[in-house]
Amino acid sequence: MSDTQEIKLERKLKPINVWSLALGSIIGWGAFVMPGTTFLPKAGTLGTLIGMSIGALIMITIAMNYGYMVQKFPVAGGEYTFANKCFGRRHAYICGWFLSLSYLAIVPLNATALGLVSRKLLGGLLEVGYLYSVAGWDIYAGEIALASFALILFGLLSIKGISVAGWLQTVMALSLVASVFILVIGALLNPDVKLSNLEPVYPEGKEPFAAIIAIVAVAPWAFVGFDSIPQAAEEFNFSPKKANGIMIIAILFGAFVYVAINTITAAVAPWEDFMAQGYDWPTGEAVEFIMGKAGLIFLGIALVCAVLSGIIGFYMATSRLLYSMAREHALPDWFGKIDQKSKTPKNAIFFIMIISLTAPWFGREVLGWVVDMSSIGAAIGYGYTCLSTCRTLKNNPQDKRPVLRLLSVLGAVFSFIFVILLIIPGMPSYLAFESRICLIIWIALGVLFYVWSGRQGFNKNSSV
Repeated sequence: MSDTQEIKLERKLKPINVWSLALGSIIGWGAFVMPGTTFLPKAGTLGTLIGMSIGALIMITIAMNYGYMVQKFPVAGGEYTFANKCFGRRHAYICGWFLSLSYLAIVPLNATALGLVSRKLLGGLLEVGYLYSVAGWDIYAGEIALASFALILFGLLSIKGISVAGWLQTVMALSLVASVFILVIGALLNPDVKLSNLEPVYPEGKEPFAAIIAIVAVAPWAFVGFDSIPQAAEEFNFSPKKANGIMIIAILFGAFVYVAINTITAAVAPWEDFMAQGYDWPTGEAVEFIMGKAGLIFLGIALVCAVLSGIIGFYMATSRLLYSMAREHALPDWFGKIDQKSKTPKNAIFFIMIISLTAPWFGREVLGWVVDMSSIGAAIGYGYTCLSTCRTLKNNPQDKRPVLRLLSVLGAVFSFIFVILLIIPGMPSYLAFESRICLIIWIALGVLFYVWSGRQGFNKNSSV
């Protein structure tokens, strides 16, 4: 027998670990910079609140489908497994190919964000050893060293065992939430923070509908990570029925963090006047105004915890996806090898580490092109899960779930709309030219690898 048959993943994840895994994956660096770059300029305060709330409701609609499918197939692989069971290996391969990049790209994105934390909070302490620039982004040896250290450290910790990774994830997720709550309380207690500063609730000259849609359009990217829960289903030490509630709570907490940080940024002064000052990082300026250096410390804790928990979360999600694909022979069996001692897919984790270690050398701008393009992978994963729910309900007439059947259709429609928003010119989140080139390259590579793997016999039918 193969290693994937002899050795199994261990069931050690508690509900709090799984919630932390999802929240830590949802909230990353973007939650702390998007108020100044996206949320306020495009939607204002009320537009962001409504748009993010709608986005969260859409994600909860989709999450209900995940909850049902996890109960039916409580094994690693998530969307890939669902598509394979319901639509066969070709559809599963399409889903897995796009989703793997969607997950994988976020690992180095979070690691390179540590350099940004240094630039924002430590005065560019790590901007030493200038090497070159790529697409206008300066590459420094100091920042590469920090990102590489984090990638290696958390990669090795992820190999060491799911219980270690789960414990670390829980500590960081709780620290993240606690820090954000402290910042909110600090804002509420500061007499200079006024509700009137939140006006105008929409940017001047922007129609409310357009403002709200601009935020809804980023929902697949903003909430990607809740779907890491199904990837870990094989390692739950509790009933899969609880996964549904855990995902919903994680999405709600994620929405709270996004809205809270955006509101804090806007509330220190009339926000359009504040934004007109041209601050490099409006959120940092706002927090320092509210709580002084102590506020920056809590903001720094939240930032670092968000970044590091994202690294751990997507190491886990990506490795379990690759492991599942190898177990189904869509990838070489090497990716499915389980470590005898730690019971983790160590080869898949090593692969993610090696690929991620190359990313800091290209800079954040290039990595951003790949991440933007890979958002399509998340939408495709959502769509396949919702369609799989619809088919599974049809094949199991004893599961009389009319509301879920409606949600599966709605979820599939939302997923299709998310893809359209990314690939149709003129849409709010239409991919940049560079991201479209990356998408074409990734599709071409997927076709070539599918043909090659078919000749090697890797993508033959198999069962979980």
